[in-house]
Amino acid sequence: MKNIANTTLNSSTMQPGYDRSRLKSKIVHLGFGAFHRAHQALFTNELAQKTDSDWGYCEVNLFGGEELIEQLREQDHLYTVAEKGAEKNDVKVIGSVCESLHPTFDGEEAVIEKMAEPQVAIVSMTITEKGYCADPATGKLDKNNALVIADLANPNQPKSALGYIVQALKVRRERGLTPFTVMSCDNVQENGHVAKSAILEFAKLLDAELGAWIEANVTFPCTMVDRIVPAATEETLNEITDLLGVQDPCSIACEPFRQWVIEDNFVAGRPDWNIAGAEFVADVVPYEEMKLRMLNGSHSFLAYLGYLGGYAHISDTMTDEGYRKAAFDMMMKAQAPSLNMPEGTDLEGYAKLLIDRFTNPSLKHKTWQIAMDGSQKIPQRMGGSLRFHLEQGSDFKWLAAGIAGWMRYVSAVDEQGNEIDVRDPMAEQLKAVCDVHGQNVSVVPALLSIEAVFAPEIGQNPQVIDAVSSAYQSLIEKGARATVAAL
Repeated sequence: MKNIANTTLNSSTMQPGYDRSRLKSKIVHLGFGAFHRAHQALFTNELAQKTDSDWGYCEVNLFGGEELIEQLREQDHLYTVAEKGAEKNDVKVIGSVCESLHPTFDGEEAVIEKMAEPQVAIVSMTITEKGYCADPATGKLDKNNALVIADLANPNQPKSALGYIVQALKVRRERGLTPFTVMSCDNVQENGHVAKSAILEFAKLLDAELGAWIEANVTFPCTMVDRIVPAATEETLNEITDLLGVQDPCSIACEPFRQWVIEDNFVAGRPDWNIAGAEFVADVVPYEEMKLRMLNGSHSFLAYLGYLGGYAHISDTMTDEGYRKAAFDMMMKAQAPSLNMPEGTDLEGYAKLLIDRFTNPSLKHKTWQIAMDGSQKIPQRMGGSLRFHLEQGSDFKWLAAGIAGWMRYVSAVDEQGNEIDVRDPMAEQLKAVCDVHGQNVSVVPALLSIEAVFAPEIGQNPQVIDAVSSAYQSLIEKGARATVAAL
């Protein structure tokens, strides 16, 4: 079968202009998903284009994604990224992946052994919020998580990312090898701290001495990642086939914009990703909060209220003046005031750039996709700014509307009475609450009282209950489009 490794590609395609044999698997990455392919692996590919860097990836999918790993192997670990702008497309073949593993084919031990190899300096992750097995309300390890229970009982055959990382560090310690850096690249606030807290707590439950060694020797830098990468659809794969001249089942499309801000805290060296446009800083938190609140918060707002309003894609919501203005106001009036940014940061310029990115018609970013896992995302994207407005006594009606949209969405029935396929780790629990109340404003305090999503100082605050109830009532009576227009 012809693939990108053994055929002539269209001349406009940018291919790796370096000797891939010099690359070593110095980074083991957990979660070979769409975002990682279009972001960290692309930065690493560009670094290899510009320098004699030998930093390469071993990609690991722990859950599912077997077929993707098989396809990647069939094409010599090459794959394509199509950067789709409003005016033009750039097609790039990425060569920074050297090898891949999957416990289903290779076994758990092979993954642990790979992470324990002396040259591995970084284990990075894009495993989504739920991969950290942390309680969203406390940020601590969720000891009742089925994966955590299983891995503590049988640490040699781990299932969770935490279990693999701790087991690999145990092996390295026993062999007298230096530890690796654990780098989270997930859209989670202070992702390095979340990873550190979960891994240390897990390790100490397993072996107190090992936990102390990890705490003393391993670093967990925070990162802020940004690029809009919709899930691959048949339509985008066909489009990339036309641009490329051959099929690539591992290909992915994304927007031209990208950003990566990294806390410079690595125990065993790191690539010079700054040469490819990343930024190393002492403190990532302000940038992370800017992105989580302004981009991700308004994305969630548009996802729930857009889906309910009948819009399939984020770019579709931007054709509606009400949604476009509400999203900008959400950024500038609800989110920006709550931020504490370095001097000279242009938040209005950032908000305008976000609106332009959301408007890009080439990106088919589904509202349904962004709406996934809301119980994990809402606390991160709206909690901090809600606290700010409650302390300041300022208006937070945009946040209230976004939360009300989520509540209406998780009832699993849209405005036309059609079923919504709600994907969320708490979907059953949320639907059960909604079923008790029906389409009635009494559901608002019931959902706000779920402490895994809303901390008590938010969920039990009368102002929050009133504001969300008012927005929810408007959604029931007038629908999403009229509710957004009224903002």
